[in-house]
Order: sequence, then structure tokens, then C-alpha cells
Amino acid sequence: MDRLIEAIRAKKNPTVAGLDPKLAYIPQFIRSAAYEQFGKTLEGAAEAILQFNMGLIDALAPIVPAVKPQCAYYEQYGWQGMRTLDATIRYAQQKGLYVILDGKRNDIGTTMEAYAKAHLGTTEVEGQQLPVFDGDALTVNPYLGTDGIKPLLPICTERDKSIFVLVKTSNPSSGELQDKVFADGKTLYASVGSLCESWGAQTRGQFGYSRVGAVVGATYPAQLGELRKALPHTFFLVPGYGAQGGGAKDVAPAFDERGLGAVINASRSILTAWQKTGADEKDFAKAAAAEAVRMRDDIVSEIGGIQ
Repeated sequence: MDRLIEAIRAKKNPTVAGLDPKLAYIPQFIRSAAYEQFGKTLEGAAEAILQFNMGLIDALAPIVPAVKPQCAYYEQYGWQGMRTLDATIRYAQQKGLYVILDGKRNDIGTTMEAYAKAHLGTTEVEGQQLPVFDGDALTVNPYLGTDGIKPLLPICTERDKSIFVLVKTSNPSSGELQDKVFADGKTLYASVGSLCESWGAQTRGQFGYSRVGAVVGATYPAQLGELRKALPHTFFLVPGYGAQGGGAKDVAPAFDERGLGAVINASRSILTAWQKTGADEKDFAKAAAAEAVRMRDDIVSEIGGIQ
């Protein structure tokens, strides 16, 4: 997690741009060029997404410390889409960006080890260890308990990676399960948060945060504040800013006294900025960069800077 925090401090920006592309978000000139080359096929769609992503990354790299591709947006285009995901990860990392893979994976034993190898580690082929998607962090679901998290931890340590565990998600129905209260008086989300502290206890870095982070939504600011106090060593990935309704005041409780402790995600508001502002479609990346700057300034002004 130190690498992400160092990037946040260097750019004075605690935000991450979500790369969750839909074809409707992509300018027509990009789609037309891709379809001319590959037809209106899965391969054509995947090429359009890649060109869109590369344009966004070029514009965003000087501003944001990280990007977060959501795997489902690529999986829906088959192996062609997954090839675009791979190319997007590599291009972002070449530009110095930290890449959080939003896959929400979960299983146990060797199956979870396989997910860990695919997204964060290496896979053995005839005695050679080869990196696969090789993201810097992965979102994971804790529903299976420690058995679903433990297989990830050695790979995180060996390859300098991190995970973000779903704790209190931003969606409206999250409370149906996450707000349930146990006999000890703790909610499910608070209990999972406590597990994050213990899972990451041996991996705390120079800023005091471990390799085991938590996903906590901007749409629940009271819970953000509660969990920030309860989980001093757990770094937060905070979705829900922007299109889902969260604002700077809502995310402020996620931060510690140094202006650290969280990275705030926005996806749709950045990807569609060119459409919302009425910009020329060829200025899509410029519009995305302007929205990323606005978001950064909005949040930093609320939390009082980053130390």
C-alpha cells in the first residue's frame, strides 16, 4: 500500500479514476476507426475501448495516482475484452499509474490461489514463472472468511501487492446484510473491518497502513467515520463519489489527520465528462482531465491538504 500512498502524496491527489467503459461513452470517431479495422464485432468493440482507455490514461497520468479497471466491463467482450484489459493495465503501469483491479474475487484454497496468481502474481509454465494480469491491487469479497483471504497474503508480500476487502459497500441495499448486528453488538461490516486489521497486521508499511485495505462507500459517511476510527491500519478504497451521489463532505471522514488513509474513486463522471460538458468528441480526454482536477481540488480543499 505504500506505493499507492507515495503516489498520492507526490501528486497531492487522493483519487482514482475508474476505467469502466461502455461503448456509449466512447466518441464516434474512435468506434468508427475500430469497426473499420475489425468490423462491428467483439474485437472491434475491444479495440475501441483500448483506444479510449489509452487516450484517457495519457491525459490522466499527470493528475491521478491510480486507475481502477472494473473487470466485468472487459469480460463482457470475451477474450477480446480481456486482452484489452491486459493491455490497459500494462499501458497504465508504463505511465507510472498504480492499477487496482476491481474483480471482487472470492473462493478458497487452490481456487483462490489461482485468482491471486492471475490478478496479482505469476503462473508457472514448465518451470517458468510468468506474470499474468499483474495488477497492483485487487478487490476481494470476504464472504468465505479467512479461508478466502489467506491464499492472497503470501503473494501480496512476495510481489509487493495489496487487496481491498468489501466492508461497507456504496449500493443502497448493502445494509440488508452488512448492517446486521451480531450477538456481541457489532455489525457485520464492523466485524469484517476488524478482520481486515488482523489479516494485515504483519504487513504494515511506513505510513502505518497494511496490504489489506477495505472498500467503504462514500454514500455512508457516518460509517466511513466510524470505520476510520476503528481501523487505524486499514487503507480505504471509497467508491460512490460523483454519479452515485457522494461528495467531498461525505468522503472527508475516510481520511486521517495527515490527509491520508483513503483513495476516492470516480468512474462515470470522468469517462463521460466530454458528453456532460458538451465538448467536442475529440476533446474527450481533455474533458476527463478537467473533471479529475475538479474532483481533486474539491476533495483536497475539504480535507485540508495531504502531508
